[in-house]
Amino acid sequence: MTASGTASRATPDPRRAAAGEVWIRDLESDDLEGVVAIDALRTGARKPEYWSRVFRETLDRDPRVLRVGLAAERDGSLIGYVTGEIRAFEFGSEACGWILTIGVDPTCAREKIATSLLAAACRRFQEAGVAKVRTMVQRADVPVLSFFRANGFVGGSFVQMELDLPGTTEEST
Repeated sequence: MTASGTASRATPDPRRAAAGEVWIRDLESDDLEGVVAIDALRTGARKPEYWSRVFRETLDRDPRVLRVGLAAERDGSLIGYVTGEIRAFEFGSEACGWILTIGVDPTCAREKIATSLLAAACRRFQEAGVAKVRTMVQRADVPVLSFFRANGFVGGSFVQMELDLPGTTEEST
């Protein structure tokens, strides 16, 4: 499997897709501005530098790292995305898939687009041989917590911990 994966598509090729049908495909460099726009609609902040880095990492074809970058498209327009990769951490964690980002245009909310993207990413991870998928969500982000719980995610065996360093702010990190 290539870095972005070569698994079969979740829905048909758009050249054969009916009008209004959602197509899940590999994320492409041309999707950068659309992802920045969707994220800005969701978060209220444009972060082009951040997303440029994410795209460089996600679209990197290094065969030693399996990265997943998928886009949801309808009628030629990007309406959602998901990125992830397989990671093994130092704290005794086996290799597992990690969902790093997921987002859907708010005008397409409640259409199961994020669920389709998540399912496609999970298939890519499973095809690569991992048995577990993880993510992190802010405790106060109830809609995102509810989304992952509705898709079978539960509290894992690790506890995320953090320490605020004196003289720093979140904006500077």
